[in-house]
Amino acid sequence: MSVVFWKELADHFSSRRFMILLAIIVLTGVWAVYAAGQSIRQDAESAPAEYVFLLLLTSQSGGLLSLTSFLALLGPLVGIMLGFDAISGEYARGTLSRVLSQPIYRDSLINGKFLAGLATVSALWASILLLVIGLGIVLVGFPPNPEELWRMLIFTVIGIIYVGFWLALAMLFSLFLQRTVTAALASLALWLFLAIFTPLIAQIVAGMIVPDPTAPEEVVRQTDVASMIGRVSPTTLYEESVQIILNPTARVLGAALQEQTQGILLTPLALSQSLLLILPQFTTLIAIVAACFAICYIKFMRTEIRA
Repeated sequence: MSVVFWKELADHFSSRRFMILLAIIVLTGVWAVYAAGQSIRQDAESAPAEYVFLLLLTSQSGGLLSLTSFLALLGPLVGIMLGFDAISGEYARGTLSRVLSQPIYRDSLINGKFLAGLATVSALWASILLLVIGLGIVLVGFPPNPEELWRMLIFTVIGIIYVGFWLALAMLFSLFLQRTVTAALASLALWLFLAIFTPLIAQIVAGMIVPDPTAPEEVVRQTDVASMIGRVSPTTLYEESVQIILNPTARVLGAALQEQTQGILLTPLALSQSLLLILPQFTTLIAIVAACFAICYIKFMRTEIRA
């Protein structure tokens, strides 16, 4: 498996399409962090003294999306780009039967391809995090505290798992469809549906269940229904996890009644408490990645491969 892993990793880092997508993500991300940093420096008196580096990741400035929103939108493209021709490309080139005729097992091939894609995503996300820390030190003049470092590290892990789902999904389409263009189009279509249309459908269904909310309880119920339906999308799970882990003062997901927030001090939560809040979303992300890759693994092990 190590032979397949290093070969695929070298192919990923040397491909032009990866370099182009990497440049787009890094440039837009750095610009978003720079704009947020300039905004924080201008509002230094109103900005909190702690968790400034977390604000660099979540603040919106100059009409730009925050860095987390950029990564939620563009991150799936990295996973799709790495996985849509993982198997179909081998079929198209006629090299799959030649590779398996060597002393390489089928499970070593599929595992090596998936782990190489996951390692590429990890290197990309870690590089973005290091750029944020370095640029943040230049902008604000001091390094992040240990609490911020741990939260940003957990944010990195969540992002890798999130993009890993799209990698596994693209490999699954690549295996079932066996055509590179069809697998790419199917992956992109599902990404657009889950990222853009699922929240709209959730709002429509919630409006049908609670048609005319007048009381605060009905408004909260409508929001809860929309959130529950929206969690079908991995993008919603990622955004909710990031919202809690990068905002220590956040205590609930969605809307809350005024009676539920009375007497609660807006002090930052401990890291362990924030992790408890995102535990359902985090475990669900891991589960869907494992399930998607398991289907891909079983299908590949049972597929008949001819020269």
